[in-house]
Amino acid sequence: MSEDLPPRPNGAARTRLLSVIGVVGVGAVAGSLLLWHGQVTDALGLGADKTPVVSTVGAPAIGEPPMTTLATPTPSRRTTPTPSTPSTPSTPSRTATTPTGTPTRTPTRKPTKKPAKTSREESIDGLSPTLKKRLTKAIAAAKADGVTIRITSGRRSAAKQQRLLNEAIRKYGSYKAATRWVLPPKYSAHVQGKAVDIGPTAAMTWLNKNGWRYGVCRRYDNEPWHFEALTTPGTKCPPREPHAVAKPD
Repeated sequence: MSEDLPPRPNGAARTRLLSVIGVVGVGAVAGSLLLWHGQVTDALGLGADKTPVVSTVGAPAIGEPPMTTLATPTPSRRTTPTPSTPSTPSTPSRTATTPTGTPTRTPTRKPTKKPAKTSREESIDGLSPTLKKRLTKAIAAAKADGVTIRITSGRRSAAKQQRLLNEAIRKYGSYKAATRWVLPPKYSAHVQGKAVDIGPTAAMTWLNKNGWRYGVCRRYDNEPWHFEALTTPGTKCPPREPHAVAKPD
């Protein structure tokens, strides 16, 4: 009785078988190589637990710590200013510097000049120093006797003196008659501050009687209110004139 032999594999099966055998063979060879490489590595001290070797390109020199580079933050466009300690405000300078560097003085406001004090006609402020001094003493003495001396007209302006003369001319009818009472400005003792008219009647009477003690005298018979410094204090007053007389122009 003949034995049946197994059927021979066809071409496709044979190709797959050879491929499997090849893969197994390559795997065996690769395993042998890996085992050999591990043995060599252990022998040379190059095991996996050692520090791995890295590239030395750009590495620091031996003995120096490696350079550590920190990322620099990019500054934002809006920054909060650091508060500063307030300083004492300085006194502003009086000079300013122009763009060319030439110092220029800051214009300062000039003080406004006060108008000159105008003496009232009813005071002794505008009188000459001599008459003012003597009359001040006489007023004090009269007050001690219970008499008040009031000044009705002291120093006058030339304009007012001319106005008074014009009124006197209309009143008395002529220049000659008017000048017995009011002299032209250029001849008037009032315009010069050397004459004073006083009141009331009691003051006229007291000063006419006692004025010589202080060098103050009545000058005209027709003007009991008109006084001038005509003598030395303590000396008798000169004789009175009947009235004022204007000098011819």
